[in-house]
Amino acid sequence: MNHVMTAREINFAYKVRHALNEHVENLPAPTVDRLAAARKAALARKKKNAPTRVLATQGVIAGHAGAFFGQPMSWIGRLGVAAPLLLGAAIFVGMYQSAQQQRISELAEIDAAVLADELPLSAYLDHGFNAYLAKRAE
Repeated sequence: MNHVMTAREINFAYKVRHALNEHVENLPAPTVDRLAAARKAALARKKKNAPTRVLATQGVIAGHAGAFFGQPMSWIGRLGVAAPLLLGAAIFVGMYQSAQQQRISELAEIDAAVLADELPLSAYLDHGFNAYLAKRAE
């Protein structure tokens, strides 16, 4: 008999195992003995080349996602993952470079205005002059 477990059966088996593991201390000794005997019988009937453990996701992936996710990723799949990441990094670098260039341009304009002005540079360092400019701007 070649029975393949469905996702629902695998999910049920994990729920039963989880419930048994949670309450194993509360089970009576005869019940624990019967469960141990049932496990031994199941392992004896198991085929030699069949795996003892089966991941629950194997049945779900193979049954619902088709062959696309079941196969190892091809270069197209890897490109589909890497391309958005590379594009995002390139956009981030471009935005950073643009902001830096804008800041440099603003500083250059300020320097050119200061150098082209008729006031000496020491006037800009005088606190009284800064107060005069602030009062004048009001």
